[in-house]
Amino acid sequence: MKPYKCIISGGGTGGHIYPAIAIADEIRERYPNTEFLFVGAKNRMEMTKVPAAGYPITGLWISGIERKISLKNFLFPFKLVVSLWKSLLIIRAFRPDVVVGTGGFASGPLLYIASKKNIPTLIQEQNSYAGITNKWLSKSVDRICVAYQNMERFFPKSKIVITGNPVRKNLREMKVSKAFAHQKMGLQSDKKTLLVLGGSLGARRINQLIEAQLDFFKEQNVQVVWQCGKFYSNEYKRYSSQSVQVTAFIDEMNIAYAAADIIISRAGASAVSELCIVGKPVIFIPSPNVSEDHQTKNAKAIVDKKAAVMIKESELDHQFKSVFSELLNDNKHVENLKTNLKKMALPKATNAIVNEIETLLS
Repeated sequence: MKPYKCIISGGGTGGHIYPAIAIADEIRERYPNTEFLFVGAKNRMEMTKVPAAGYPITGLWISGIERKISLKNFLFPFKLVVSLWKSLLIIRAFRPDVVVGTGGFASGPLLYIASKKNIPTLIQEQNSYAGITNKWLSKSVDRICVAYQNMERFFPKSKIVITGNPVRKNLREMKVSKAFAHQKMGLQSDKKTLLVLGGSLGARRINQLIEAQLDFFKEQNVQVVWQCGKFYSNEYKRYSSQSVQVTAFIDEMNIAYAAADIIISRAGASAVSELCIVGKPVIFIPSPNVSEDHQTKNAKAIVDKKAAVMIKESELDHQFKSVFSELLNDNKHVENLKTNLKKMALPKATNAIVNEIETLLS
């Protein structure tokens, strides 16, 4: 059997990139001779994160439409035409057996051209509210893998398969011990560790919260691993100390998760899927600035199962200390959260998605 050739496109944020890498890793494990090509958007984080994971990538000149009036919006039609043409050239040159999209603007032109060329196509939608690119592609692709029920309001029902969201293998297995993680990250073993995750780009309100609570954490003998995002790194790196590690991005998330006792996180779909598998007590602070408030819905689905706690941004100032103190001191509450959270994990999602890819190849 000749080696398969697979193009995967997804990017803009870690929520699109890491599912794409997880899918590629699973395909490579099953078919070691598979030839891969990733396609992303020029100057976005996938152009560095994908090569770091061991895969080649090429970039398209594409970006989204700004919500506010912007001169950049006038360039969008030109960028789309150029990206469609380059996608055609990429597909002609690489001759893929299958093309997979995990969201992000670069996947739009590429998956559209592939579908018009009758190449098997699959998209994976992480959120409970579908992204604009995947909604646009849904009529032309062959298969749509989703993580939530009732997605037929966005996609053709006949194409939908509920699989869950892909999670990187090193997170699915979580073989790293807390002691090793502490040593690797230079953390103190006699202190509880708070891991703060604001997403790859950062979350201003979460960063403001952590800045305001640094003295409180010190009083509670808590050390902080603070992933503030690349947009905020210069602003907050001055707080770095023995008990506060400030970083723009965390590459070895399995190490960070293993070290953590409590986690503060946004509630993007990929983050929620990872945290269910990790099974540590979580405070979700959903972003209110996303379509259909889908992060609040993602978090609420977990909170309703008594598997995590959620604080809205508007309630942080008067709720945070009491919620955090309870997680720090009430062991029974924490154990119940951890048990319930692990019950919600879908660790076989990546396998299920690659099973669907196999059916398209057969």
